[in-house]
Amino acid sequence: MQNFTYLNPTKLIFGKGQVEQLKEEVPKYGKRILMVYGGGSIKRNGLFDQVKETLAEIGAEVFELAGVEPNPRVTTARKGIEICKTESIDFLLAVGGGSTIDCTKAIAAGARSDNDIWDIVTKKASVDDALPFGTILTLAATGSEMNAGSVITNWETNEKHGWGSPLVYPKFSILDPVNTFSVPRDQTVYGMVDMMSHALEHYFHHETNTLLQDRMVEGILRTVIETAPKLLEDLESYEHRATILYNGTMALNGMVSMGYQGDWASHNLEHAVSAVHDIPHGGGLAIILPNWMEYALDENVSRFKQLATRVFDIDPTNKTDRDVALEGIHKFKEFWNSIGAPSRLSDYNIKEDSIEVMAEKTVTARPEFGNFKKLNKDDAAAIFRSSL
Repeated sequence: MQNFTYLNPTKLIFGKGQVEQLKEEVPKYGKRILMVYGGGSIKRNGLFDQVKETLAEIGAEVFELAGVEPNPRVTTARKGIEICKTESIDFLLAVGGGSTIDCTKAIAAGARSDNDIWDIVTKKASVDDALPFGTILTLAATGSEMNAGSVITNWETNEKHGWGSPLVYPKFSILDPVNTFSVPRDQTVYGMVDMMSHALEHYFHHETNTLLQDRMVEGILRTVIETAPKLLEDLESYEHRATILYNGTMALNGMVSMGYQGDWASHNLEHAVSAVHDIPHGGGLAIILPNWMEYALDENVSRFKQLATRVFDIDPTNKTDRDVALEGIHKFKEFWNSIGAPSRLSDYNIKEDSIEVMAEKTVTARPEFGNFKKLNKDDAAAIFRSSL
């Protein structure tokens, strides 16, 4: 285990009816609020009106930025930044899923900078200040509600990059499982794929003496595996929505990764795919991650064997370590398929002729990526090819 310092300043407010906490939290930062949200789901399920009414009770002046995309665009972030600067916004409130929160983080950073937000995303400029913001989460998936990371897409250049800063942790995040009841089945599946992917990206590392961290990751994975079929049978189960919502936050708030660095190559690969084809992030991960696992297997077979036996209950009797590891990967694939996740790039009509451009996108920032196993453009092409 490496030396580490851990700090997460986000106040997590979890449970039924917690939107009322806006009355206590928002006035700490001001009264001119930019409310950022995506499509019409929060209007259909009543959350939009609830938030507006609650903010009205504390005398807030609310401006709106609607239409944040599932893969949030830099152009949308720029619109929000312009509103913040023109209207002297005090505080941002993201109401939605990870994409809305990621876009809000970009707005928060850009609103206090003279640099274009894309220069910040691509690390040509630093974040020196940011507007404060809070979140009301409506989708269990990314963990963006309690971390300092964000992913933004530039559709003009077909680039999608992750970035982050300690200055863009949410001040608070309100997680009411009821607000996830209206999430459709497919988006619920993608969210569970995403949080399991985050857990697994942490898991694949070469550090020693991470006994507790390993068990925490394994616990998240086993909990999602146990809960997913039950939730998909009853999408309005408070108990199961709450379990999944909490797992999504814990998978990427830094708790399980103290003392080591995970891999994140699969996310880089998926970002390249969805930058070109604009597919759901969770759908792309469901296809890419198992194929990355097979490609990276020989980097540390014992790590994959541990996953297979502890999470997927593979019996190692009279089997080689490699056979156990492969059996675990296959069972993992079967689980994702069983809950309705896609398994091939062809499910999104992505074909061989896209491989070269997608592989090129994986090395836009640097010629190699990944930590557990270093990958280059040729490796990316090979994994994409195996995913067709």
